[in-house]
Amino acid sequence: MYNIGIDLGGTKMAAGVVGDDYKIIGKTSRPTLGMRPDYEIVADMAELYYEAVAASGIDETDIQSVGIGCPGAVNVESGILEGTNNLNFHMYPIKDELSKRLKKEVYIENDANAAAYGEFLAGAGRGKTDFIVITLGTGVGSGIIINGKIYSGHNYDGAELGHMVINIDGEPCNCGRYGCWEAYASATALIRQTKEAMSRNPESAMWDIVDGNITNVNGKTAFDAMRINDEAGKEVVRKYLRYVGCGIVNVINIFQPEIVCIGGGISKEGDTILKPIHAQVRAERYSMYAQKQTKLKIAELGNDAGIIGAAELYRLYGKN
Repeated sequence: MYNIGIDLGGTKMAAGVVGDDYKIIGKTSRPTLGMRPDYEIVADMAELYYEAVAASGIDETDIQSVGIGCPGAVNVESGILEGTNNLNFHMYPIKDELSKRLKKEVYIENDANAAAYGEFLAGAGRGKTDFIVITLGTGVGSGIIINGKIYSGHNYDGAELGHMVINIDGEPCNCGRYGCWEAYASATALIRQTKEAMSRNPESAMWDIVDGNITNVNGKTAFDAMRINDEAGKEVVRKYLRYVGCGIVNVINIFQPEIVCIGGGISKEGDTILKPIHAQVRAERYSMYAQKQTKLKIAELGNDAGIIGAAELYRLYGKN
């Protein structure tokens, strides 16, 4: 039997058919066009389901269940998407609505949790029981696996590690607080930090990298400048990775997982980010004398993590 995972995002929705070996055998996607009415988006998700089946070449009757990774506050028990910042959903019974359309068992989970579950089953967390994913993207996403199960708190709003404060009265965060880890360690924060450094350093090679147009700055700009020995670029990267490392040390001190996995666009820098963060963890971790230590890894599944994790939600929430 096969299962379908749907990864619902603010800009794109993707669906894939996943087999028992966690391999995606058919995949499709389309723009979300996020601020449309909720029922229109759900109708598109149903169409995406059938497109994924067609792409896989299997019979629709071979689909056992559908899992959805949704942004925002997701009530796993009731099947209600209680609210999300980037989509027009509020207290919407997404599980029941999609189940009616597809005549299949449907399971839902927060998108970051679903992606973490995918990495846990088929990626960087294979064979482990305690595993945390940190995603450095527009925000700082996170998913926590404890004893092989997703942890999200008694109200399903937990595991928002990006919103722990690392600098009281610091930079404003979209959540309304000040000084959140997300406000310093997200790709959005890195872009802001890069632009600020460029404004202070008109001679920096970062200006050449963006063709003199500061609006062209992205998450790679400072890293590219660092690689050509630009001092301002090197300082941006050094400080940014200190912020990332600060939060990761906090996460390790609280949870002591077997692995902390770093995903998102910034993770493509690989050892360039892992080595300095690992050095910071070694120097600052509370558990420095423990025989067992948390390992740091780069995520392995990329955008497929959310599809795979969503497809496998039946393992956690299906009827035994």
